[in-house]
Amino acid sequence: MQERELKLLPGWVGVLGVLSAFGLIVLLIVVAAVTELPWLAFVVGILSVAWLFLPFGFIVNGPNQARVVQLFGNYVGTVREPGFYYGIPFYWRTRVSLRTRIFETGIDKKDEVKDATGKVIVPSSVARRPLKVNDKDGTPIDIAAVVVWKVVNPTDAIFQVDNYESFVHTQADSALRNLASQYSYDAPETDVHSLRGHITEVATQLRQELQDRMNQAGVEVQEARISYLAYAPEIAAAMLQRQQAGAIIAARARIVEGAVGMVEHALEMLKDKGVIEFDPERKAAMVSNLLVVLCGHSVPQPVLNTGTLYN
Repeated sequence: MQERELKLLPGWVGVLGVLSAFGLIVLLIVVAAVTELPWLAFVVGILSVAWLFLPFGFIVNGPNQARVVQLFGNYVGTVREPGFYYGIPFYWRTRVSLRTRIFETGIDKKDEVKDATGKVIVPSSVARRPLKVNDKDGTPIDIAAVVVWKVVNPTDAIFQVDNYESFVHTQADSALRNLASQYSYDAPETDVHSLRGHITEVATQLRQELQDRMNQAGVEVQEARISYLAYAPEIAAAMLQRQQAGAIIAARARIVEGAVGMVEHALEMLKDKGVIEFDPERKAAMVSNLLVVLCGHSVPQPVLNTGTLYN
């Protein structure tokens, strides 16, 4: 349905018209009382009943709000400009907020419960319940996202979906679940995008998918980002050990690489300065000792040789 702007009378013109109609009815009542004409009393009664509906024609539209107007089930137009207006009293106006809104998936909000006296029995609470999904590798993970959105077409928001706020929340959960199944939680050894290692790319993909789903509801997704990402509790301990093992292996590889370079540099300096000449056997022993010193976990304890180099 194509949105169109509805032009209405200024509200103060409507106030003047309602007061004028009231003055006319009072004047007719006086004339009817003086002349005692039955048909005039009948007209006054009809006008009085009609006047009771006139105040329902006032429309007050605030900033960042829109009013989708219908008349007997037919779409008439949309009021976007803030102000005080007057229209047909039988207009059915649906208010739509155009403000930017934000929510996080997986947040369970419970309102406070009060008894008959107004005393709070159960306070309001907010609980995080992320979606539990399987990533591309089949690993169960918990994930949640923050979505920033606003209504840009109030006509579509009212007529194309049943409840546009519920529609946005449901589609956000569905899009996030679909996105998580397309990426691995972590892929440190490849160039493939992962949920943990490529946050910007994943956020762009999530926003695009959400926008494709919400176009029909007249909603614009301004931002969508992952706010919570973790392994599911049942495998979190095992995955932590796996990450620790990977970190230890990477650290050891870096230490060995640096130690080999230091040993090579030391041997070259000794050779260039002519400090000492090593045969292959003694050279291998020195390399072994240096690697033990540089790569060992604990501080090495030196052993002094009080004999000759070969004894």
